[in-house]
Amino acid sequence: MKSVLIASTLAVSLLSANAFAHGDETHNAAAEKSEGHAAALGKPGVAAKVSKTMSVDMNDNMRFTPATITIKRGETVKFIVKNSGKVKHEMVLGSIKELKEHAALMQKFPEMEHADPNQVSLEPGQSGELIWQFSKAGAFDFACLQPGHFEAGMRGKVIVK
Repeated sequence: MKSVLIASTLAVSLLSANAFAHGDETHNAAAEKSEGHAAALGKPGVAAKVSKTMSVDMNDNMRFTPATITIKRGETVKFIVKNSGKVKHEMVLGSIKELKEHAALMQKFPEMEHADPNQVSLEPGQSGELIWQFSKAGAFDFACLQPGHFEAGMRGKVIVK
């Protein structure tokens, strides 16, 4: 636990105030929702407003199935994510720049834990949910940021029309 705290402290000191915070900074919730994690894509969704459900599988071939997801602007999507592999995987929504920076940070601090609204981390055989409202049109990214997984090609696209 001590190494996680040290890694988190170092991570926060290395990054700007809103980038990749892991629950240990002290800014208000409204600011985080409007400018925080994956803000370019939209914002955390509300379960009661889910308009589409998508199943996503993660596996040890370092791939997501499907790797490309198309949705309509304004939709709130519930991703039902399953780790069918034998190692930990995660699905993290963000800009490609955010994901690359976070993947590099995870390489330096592989034991770092995070629980942000734009991601779900799963042990082998587990399933979880990620709910996100896509309020902006465009091509956005998601990836697994476990050390080496992003670099091995474990990433995908969300196309919002």
